[in-house]
Amino acid sequence: MVSLTAPYVSGFLAFREVPFLLELVQQLREKEPGLMPQVLLVDGNGVLHHRGFGVACHLGVLTDLPCVGVAKKLLQVDGLENNALHKEKIRLLQTQGDSFPLLGDSGTVLGMPTGQPSPSLSQALRSHDRSTRPLYISVGHRMSLEAAVRLTRCCCRFRIPEPVRQADICSREHIRKSLGLPGPPTPRSPKAQRPVACPKGDSGESSGGAPSPQRQADRTTPGGRRSTAQHQVGQR
Repeated sequence: MVSLTAPYVSGFLAFREVPFLLELVQQLREKEPGLMPQVLLVDGNGVLHHRGFGVACHLGVLTDLPCVGVAKKLLQVDGLENNALHKEKIRLLQTQGDSFPLLGDSGTVLGMPTGQPSPSLSQALRSHDRSTRPLYISVGHRMSLEAAVRLTRCCCRFRIPEPVRQADICSREHIRKSLGLPGPPTPRSPKAQRPVACPKGDSGESSGGAPSPQRQADRTTPGGRRSTAQHQVGQR
C-alpha cells in the first residue's frame, strides 16, 4: 500500500497517482523484465481531458509504453455533454463491440484511422452484451483510437476489461488482509441451497413411512415454525 499525499483535484489525477504507478513499472523492468506489458490499460482518460493530457497520457509518456484510457464515466469536455442526445446514442448500442465516436467542438483530429480525418476525442464502447453502460476509450500514448477500442473490447469478459478488473479485485483483497478486515460473504449456490419441493399431495414421507430429512427438520423446529430454507421457498 502507498500513502497518497497529494489531494484529489479534478483534472490533475496524474499528479496524485502516476508517481506510484511509474515506480511499479520501473520495479517490474528491473526485477521481472520478462513480464513487462506491451500495453497499459489505465482506469482514467487519455486525450479525453480538459487539457488533452489525462492520466493515461501522463503515464504513457513517462514509461514510453503504449497506453489506453478506459473510463467508466463521460468526462464532459470540449462540448461533450451527458445530455439526452448522448443517452440516445448509448441506447442505440445494441450488442457487444458497438461504439460511436465522441466528437468535440474543437475539431481536433486525435486519432481515428478511418481513411479520412475525424474530429474524434474518443469512443463510447459497449463492452459486454449484458451491460447497458458504455466505457469511454481514449488514446493515451503510442496507440491509435481504432487499436485502443479493438484491444479493450478483446479484453472484456464483463463490462470492465480484465486487466483493470483484476487489478481492482487484487488490490481490494490486499487492503482487506493488510488491515485485518473481515472478508466478503461467501456466495451461496442457489442450486445447492434450494430444497427439492414436494409434489402436490405428497406428504413428504417415503413409501416406507420414514420422514424426509427436511420434514424431520420441520418437526424439530421449536414452535412448529418452518425452517429458513422452506420459508424462502414459500416466498418465491
